[in-house]
Amino acid sequence: MGSLLGRLEAREGAARVRVEELRAEMAALAERLVAEEELLGRLQITRQTVIEVLAGPDLPEDGAVAAGTGTVSEGTAWSGVADGAMALPVTPALVPAWHEGGDGRGLPVAYRDVWEVLADAGRPLRAKQLCEALGLGQEPRHVEGMRSKLKRLVKRGWLAEVAPGLFACAAGVDGVTAPGGGTPTGQRQGKGSSS
Repeated sequence: MGSLLGRLEAREGAARVRVEELRAEMAALAERLVAEEELLGRLQITRQTVIEVLAGPDLPEDGAVAAGTGTVSEGTAWSGVADGAMALPVTPALVPAWHEGGDGRGLPVAYRDVWEVLADAGRPLRAKQLCEALGLGQEPRHVEGMRSKLKRLVKRGWLAEVAPGLFACAAGVDGVTAPGGGTPTGQRQGKGSSS
């Protein structure tokens, strides 16, 4: 019986050692997980910032690279590796001003998606609701990025801020125009709020 208890104690001791080793591995993995999550968060913010930069600030009509002349008006970004390296202009995606008959096809994709969700909703939405509808995260960085897009679309006439933080298609903007110029069957037109 003594040898049986001795063997059990030995196995128990070995099990304790394995448990401690696994706890140490779990702690190390938890630290690695935190570090990787932080890296992922920074990369997501960087990607979103790059998208925002490429979408660009609202530039005046003359704020683009002059074609074929090699001249650039103020507000055009330049990319280059180092001083003296070949630099190429980076022309940001501009959000065009809304005009009668504008159907959203001229908007950059990220902005068109926002506009289409609001047009389909038929009611004002908040930035967080739009993030959810578009499958974006609910974190503040996503909501603030969305709010920036919404404000830009308001400034360009596509949307209206009907109350602080509440956005809808501007009056006359939310009608979806079919390729032939009519309104597709089942689509609402003129449901937007005016400001």
